[in-house]
Amino acid sequence: MESNYIYLLIEDNVIDQLVTKQLFKKILDVSEITVVNNGREGLQWLNDHRNLINQPLIILLDIQMPEMNGTEFLKEYENLPEELKRETQIFMLTSSLDSEETNRLKDNSYVTGFLSKPFPAKEFEQILLQNPSLENNPK
Repeated sequence: MESNYIYLLIEDNVIDQLVTKQLFKKILDVSEITVVNNGREGLQWLNDHRNLINQPLIILLDIQMPEMNGTEFLKEYENLPEELKRETQIFMLTSSLDSEETNRLKDNSYVTGFLSKPFPAKEFEQILLQNPSLENNPK
């Protein structure tokens, strides 16, 4: 699958980072994925790199992280300039899709969807292939 996206994984767990990177490479044939350890590092990466990227960005955002979790990241993300947020999709990563926090995040306009952990690469591939709004008209 040829990728038209840049990927940013915001995840504190090293095992989940390695597994996700391997699944991206093996199943999605994507060898480049930027990994940062928490929401604060994710915001810094966006500020430092987003204007240099001419492709849509997909952020895979863990909900539970130390220093700055996914919910806190989204609050700060909202304040970023629109040009940094343009053509960006955010998928939340969670161990449990039934948590109270997940239910609160479902109403966040920046959240495109939710994915369970470990990263469901085949499911994500189908989302990319079948969702016209992701393929042809990113947020």
